Amino acid sequence: MSGKAAQLAAIKESGWGVPFRFFQPHNLAFWVYLLGIGGGALAIARYFGAGGFYTPALTGGVLLFALYLVPWLLVLRHQNRYTAQPGGLLAAGFAWGGVAATFWIALPANTALLEIWAKVGGTAFADSWAAGLSAPINEELGKALGLVLLIGLAPRLVRSAYDGFIIGAYIGLGFQVFEDVLYVYNGAAQNFGANQLGTSLQIFLVRGASGIVSHALFSAIFCTGLMWVLGRTRGERRVVPGVLTMAMAMVFHFAWDDMTGLGGGGPLTVVLPFVIAAVELVALFAVLRRAARRERNWMRDLLSPEAEAGVVGPALLDAVSGLRKDRKNFRKSGHNRRRARHQIEAAEDLAREIAHAEGRETSRVAHARAEVLRLDRNGPDRSS
Repeated sequence: MSGKAAQLAAIKESGWGVPFRFFQPHNLAFWVYLLGIGGGALAIARYFGAGGFYTPALTGGVLLFALYLVPWLLVLRHQNRYTAQPGGLLAAGFAWGGVAATFWIALPANTALLEIWAKVGGTAFADSWAAGLSAPINEELGKALGLVLLIGLAPRLVRSAYDGFIIGAYIGLGFQVFEDVLYVYNGAAQNFGANQLGTSLQIFLVRGASGIVSHALFSAIFCTGLMWVLGRTRGERRVVPGVLTMAMAMVFHFAWDDMTGLGGGGPLTVVLPFVIAAVELVALFAVLRRAARRERNWMRDLLSPEAEAGVVGPALLDAVSGLRKDRKNFRKSGHNRRRARHQIEAAEDLAREIAHAEGRETSRVAHARAEVLRLDRNGPDRSS
């Protein structure tokens, strides 16, 4: 296949450059999405509206976790670097996780299930195991429903396992932040409104630290597995690995929620969080690396005509379409690491403009290409 043919195939398969249109009144997925958001919004109004006395805690929680969002969004923006998803689609995923999955699905489901486990196994059993036996099921499925609805709203955009990883992370992040605010509010209520700002800060520190290996991680892994099961792009259908990946996310969720029960209340309880966190992070990066294979190939194919024309050198092409080590090697290959970083960004901009132009030559593509060439004149060695 020629470079141009490979480029056009990559644009078509990935859907990169296709705009996201939320308002689709003839699409059932649109109305189900609105039902979930509306039901969640109504539950939020009922839950928080009844406790005006705890407004300082609620306000503090919202402000603290809004700040907490900033580094998360920067990290996820960096990861959304191959055939990048549009902001509107990611915002819709975040909203589903925060409003619908948290308050429309998880809150009533967890309340009912916790009561059932207490009746079945007794109070002691429920304290140790009920959370882990309830939340991984209804919460992961509730968050994944958001991904399914976004596939219905944007079938050309949500194609690869990597798309599932990124969108799942945004859905999980929305769930995580809204749930954390809920914890702040409940903490103030449990303390009968005493020292509300102090309670907010304490919960923020604890939940913020544990959030590194929480819902964003669980959902990224779970939704990646779901996309492997669905196999929406050529060569990516892997049912058994997909199911095992989804199960792994649920096991991680169970272990995190029932850490006290697993540790038995002894010294192991202190060590266990660090062990579980390490295992989860290793698994996360393994899933991420495998999920990105198709996306990396698309990026390479998309820039292949530019490589044939000598605009993008072999080393730069490896850096843009490769792994972290490839970008690191490219930055080390020249004397000016800042310029090397700008070269990578310029090549990514060129790929984005080509995708938006559907492979045609436009003024924006020409401008992006000129920027790559300008930076290359005094940049790192272009040899591979």
